[in-house]
Amino acid sequence: MAYDDGFRHTEAVQAVTARILGSTGAELTAVYVPAEGGGDLQLAEMVGGSGGLHGLPAGFPLSGNSPVAASFRTGLPLWLSPAELAHFGVTTPGGTNAPPWDGARTLPSDVSLAVLPLGGDAKRLGCLVVMDKAPDAFDADRRHLLELHADQVSAGLEAVAARVMARTERRSLLGPGLDTLRGGAFTLLLATGRIDADAHVLELFGVAPEQFDRRVETLLAHTAPDDVPALMSIVEPGGQPVPGQQLSIRIRRPNGELRWLSLRCRVLVDAAGTPERMLGVVADASYLRPSADEVSLVQRLSAALAGATTIRDVGRVVVATLRAPLGASRVAVAELEADRFVVSVLDPPEPGAWPAAWRSEWRSEWPDASCHAMPTLESVLRAGHVALWPPDAALEPGLAGIGPGGLAILPLPSEGRIVGVCLVGWDEEHRFGPEERSLLTATAGLVGQALVRAHALDAGHELATMLQRSLLPRKLPALPGGVAVARYLPATMGLEVGGDWYDVIPLSDGHVALVIGDVEGHSAGAATIMGQMRTAIRAYAVEGHPPDVVFSHANRLLLGMETDLFATCCYVDLDMEEGIAWFVRAGHLPPLLRFPDGRTEELPVEGGPPLGVAAEGEFPLTEVGLTPGTVLVLLTDGLAESAALPLEDGLRRVRELLAGADPADAGQLADELLGETKRRDDDVAVLVLRYDGMRVRPTRAHWTVWRLPDAVMHARRFTARTLRSWTVAEELDVALLVVSELVTNAVAHTQGEVRLDLTLAADRLRIAVNDASPRAPVKPASVDWESTGGRGLLLVEAVSASWGSVPLSGGKQVWSEIALRPDERLGAEGDPAGAAGPREGEEVP
Repeated sequence: MAYDDGFRHTEAVQAVTARILGSTGAELTAVYVPAEGGGDLQLAEMVGGSGGLHGLPAGFPLSGNSPVAASFRTGLPLWLSPAELAHFGVTTPGGTNAPPWDGARTLPSDVSLAVLPLGGDAKRLGCLVVMDKAPDAFDADRRHLLELHADQVSAGLEAVAARVMARTERRSLLGPGLDTLRGGAFTLLLATGRIDADAHVLELFGVAPEQFDRRVETLLAHTAPDDVPALMSIVEPGGQPVPGQQLSIRIRRPNGELRWLSLRCRVLVDAAGTPERMLGVVADASYLRPSADEVSLVQRLSAALAGATTIRDVGRVVVATLRAPLGASRVAVAELEADRFVVSVLDPPEPGAWPAAWRSEWRSEWPDASCHAMPTLESVLRAGHVALWPPDAALEPGLAGIGPGGLAILPLPSEGRIVGVCLVGWDEEHRFGPEERSLLTATAGLVGQALVRAHALDAGHELATMLQRSLLPRKLPALPGGVAVARYLPATMGLEVGGDWYDVIPLSDGHVALVIGDVEGHSAGAATIMGQMRTAIRAYAVEGHPPDVVFSHANRLLLGMETDLFATCCYVDLDMEEGIAWFVRAGHLPPLLRFPDGRTEELPVEGGPPLGVAAEGEFPLTEVGLTPGTVLVLLTDGLAESAALPLEDGLRRVRELLAGADPADAGQLADELLGETKRRDDDVAVLVLRYDGMRVRPTRAHWTVWRLPDAVMHARRFTARTLRSWTVAEELDVALLVVSELVTNAVAHTQGEVRLDLTLAADRLRIAVNDASPRAPVKPASVDWESTGGRGLLLVEAVSASWGSVPLSGGKQVWSEIALRPDERLGAEGDPAGAAGPREGEEVP
């Protein structure tokens, strides 16, 4: 017979219905389903007799007055005694024939009939018909069991419908025959744990009747360990199965066979409302075993995880492989660190798609929360088994919002411990079948092992990243008259740390040093030498040495180290006021320039040998003038050269990218120079400076302090006259106080020349005193206010916006910056060119 409910009625459907029908223990059991066109209900399968036994016809009109049609239309079960059957025109001995029953046959006078609708109101699948030779065959317990059987039939029809729709060939999904597929029923006393199970239940569990001791633990011993927690959640006292829920478990039979069983149960309460008994039905669920599609999904996941090298990659693979096939609304993958779970991937990534409890823990890119905040999650992780929650389960808000239509929690095991967790949630109602539990369990094991592998790789990556970050500048300084940005990409092969470095060093008098270099090799040793060279070059530059002297000192330092490595480097000393740059190059790639009109040029900077090669190496200077709008690019050979790209072609490609880039956004320009190459054999470092020029140049004045008894007085007069010429009046007294203290300290505690420098730039006045002593001033930790000294630096600190000391070649500079009011700056009053104050060395009367 054939019917159409969206899929063909194949032998697979017949086998499923026959298997379940054989477990009711009734005289006759049958399933009727809608026929093609929807006008009739047709007999799909019957157990307990031939097609016409007891007068059951081959079909019923949906518009008729039969019990089957009435139950299908109303969605309500019917429990009919022999007398009640007459109301539906059913003939019994001595009665009359009336449609829609087959008038050629009659029913015995003592037959009771039960009709139960299959499926919900949204999709009616048919009716289950049960007939028994007893006037009162359907007592309360029997009705509960038959309703559970009806749920089993509905689940079987839905599952087979989905599978048949997804397949092109027509074949049975069940191998064994009806006798080995029959299900059974059980009754469990919740107070004692004693269970009465019929022979079919024992047969399914592989327990001989003579060996069954009526203890529920005996049946649990045959259950797969991963499925015991889910089973215990309903058989333990207080467990409440969700109506309509099918629990799928795996049991290990004596011959080693792993078999899927489906369980549906109902808890009965006594007069006081206390749970007393549990009635349940168990049936074979082999028809729900994983399909070829699910096996291939696991295989694809395994193959993808094999190539995942970071924890983030593992999370992305899980999302890409599972979310669409499962139709999930949300997927989260997190690694466990102590009592916290650290999320590595969320999909969707928007915070608004996740519960408020998660958004409150959004401290960086992803949430980072304590497991104690979600007790349900914590208990699942402690148990270590996959947990599936049906729609609208009573969960804490942090979990309920992830899957209001259904939630799966997958602890990720590896090497006997839980290393992470995967959460899969659905917004729409989602019922879990045994095939999904099998799929998710297999997925959890694969992902857990991949997390451990990725964690080991990430540990090396984290060490390399930490080392690299500690050796390179965390951020570049803001520059007056220009913008500097840098990019660094480690090699993707081997340890992700190497010898490339960059630096931007603010110098005195509006100068800035730009440095880029590359130590030979790609290892932790190269990174160590790189850090030492960066520190040394920065120290020599801050001391005020010219670029060629900086390289001479660095060269001798590297030669004196216990290493065979050498370093290439390019150093630029740029006057941000005048736009004049002095270049020095030690075996490094030449700098690139992009002019305001878009032209590019490879600067012909004369070079010397790499650092650490020749003790008497010379490093000539090359002077180049920059106009506002010019972009200067320093780079390492990892950007312009590779095994497949010669250096000349690489530099040409970089110049083409530089010419086509928009200099308005220096950061975007640097990103475009890097390109989209994902595989790199060498590190890449790029330093980009866009020179804008200074709209208002700082004004400077210098005074050489004479070592006379009234030296401080002369320094104060010079300062007062200079600041009045610059129209700085509001902060004049503060400036004179700072000059007095700094000059007094220099004259009193040092020998040699002392020089006072005044610089007005933007809204700040800088006062600097240079002396010949390398010893930095020390601010006293505490001062005896009755003493006559020791308070000078405390006063300077109190009145200055900032102050400090920097070493210079042969001495030091102590400086202080004083903030000015917005209208108290050069040019606010009078002639902006007013001049630079008295000439250096001029005596102020």
